[in-house]
Amino acid sequence: MSHRLFGTDGVRGVANTELTPMLAMRLGLAAGSYFGRGKEHPVFVVGGDSRLSGPMLESALASGLSATGVRVLAPGLLPTPAVACITREIGADAGVVISASHNPFQDNGIKFFGPDGFKLEDAIEDELEELVKKAFDLPRPAGAGVGQIRREPSLTDYYARHVEETIRPVSLEGLKVVIDGANGAASELAPRIFADLGATVVSMNCIPNGININHNCGALHPEAMQECVRLEGADVGIALDGDADRLILSDENGCNVDGDRVMGIVGMDMAERGELAGGAVVATVMSNMGLEVALRRKGIALVRTNVGDRYVSERMRRDGYVIGGEKSGHLIFGNLTTTGDGIVTALQILKVMRRTGKKLSSLASFMTEYPQLLVNIRVTDRQAWEKDVDFQRVVAEAEKLLEGEGRINVRASGTEKLLRVMVEAPDPDQVRSLAERVAGVAREKWGV
Repeated sequence: MSHRLFGTDGVRGVANTELTPMLAMRLGLAAGSYFGRGKEHPVFVVGGDSRLSGPMLESALASGLSATGVRVLAPGLLPTPAVACITREIGADAGVVISASHNPFQDNGIKFFGPDGFKLEDAIEDELEELVKKAFDLPRPAGAGVGQIRREPSLTDYYARHVEETIRPVSLEGLKVVIDGANGAASELAPRIFADLGATVVSMNCIPNGININHNCGALHPEAMQECVRLEGADVGIALDGDADRLILSDENGCNVDGDRVMGIVGMDMAERGELAGGAVVATVMSNMGLEVALRRKGIALVRTNVGDRYVSERMRRDGYVIGGEKSGHLIFGNLTTTGDGIVTALQILKVMRRTGKKLSSLASFMTEYPQLLVNIRVTDRQAWEKDVDFQRVVAEAEKLLEGEGRINVRASGTEKLLRVMVEAPDPDQVRSLAERVAGVAREKWGV
């Protein structure tokens, strides 16, 4: 391994090419050895989404874990936040999710949660990476010390009960909800939860076949969901991604409501009720300046972090904040969840709608969004820009032209060979011009 194995959200790659069963087994051996130190039979919860490669990688990972003495509990098809919740709820030693989230079906990933249900810190991932390198030389028990692998579909109910408690005693009776499951991990679970709470549910893209996950549907492609909301006369639409840790909402008119607006709606509601610890919402550098301005008018600060919900979570835990997330729809409620959770997020919005008696379109009108353009450039090297003098000069010149009235953010994707250039300012023509200028230089130097 010539580069860091763990990215911003676990280990990802093309299944059976980059993320192979052999690597999955090595990760299992490493994780079992690390989290099982001093324990005879540590317990791991292993779940994942609906990708064709999921069972293959789960088998290899579980074999590696059980070879170190781990008792593997495998509930089956399960959202990422459900694995985190169950891990903490039952007192397991770690949780593992096999998913590449919003990526296409040919990709897959393996990410870990600690016994507290939180994603691992970089330092722990670094230790795991060192163990992966010598995985087949790690101690392995024999006889009764060998671990077991058990299917435990009933564990899903732990998560379902937890999620439903986040909205009680509020009922969803009388509300009509469209749910786009992205043919992913929550395809069966999400419609069931909302129906249990009294909503009339219209389901779409909830029939996974292994290759249709995220394909022209879900949080990355919510257009069909928005149209369905209009046709059905629904109160709200919910588009989840493949592992259901994020969502994009639609109001009753079929208009997009992204993570920024959700953070603002729930954050301001919590502030009004005296429940917004620290008087702040935590977001990443990608959140729109319009959110920052709108919150400031309400006396609420916007605390920014690097891109990645794990960094939002770390800042929330460190400073005691209770709500944070990303514009893309990863929302974390510190008093309810340990990681992004699309189902919980949707329920919190519906709770505010019920409490205020307002429609989602009315609640979402609190902010005026600054024009923002994100350009993705597929590159041969996603780190070269950081030390390239010419590229840095072009970025600095572009920032100077904004005169403090906008932002430019350049970052490498943590999961793909992409360089992302984001420009934000009041003038949409200037946004487009500057984004193309910076992105053009990147294409010339490193573009594929």
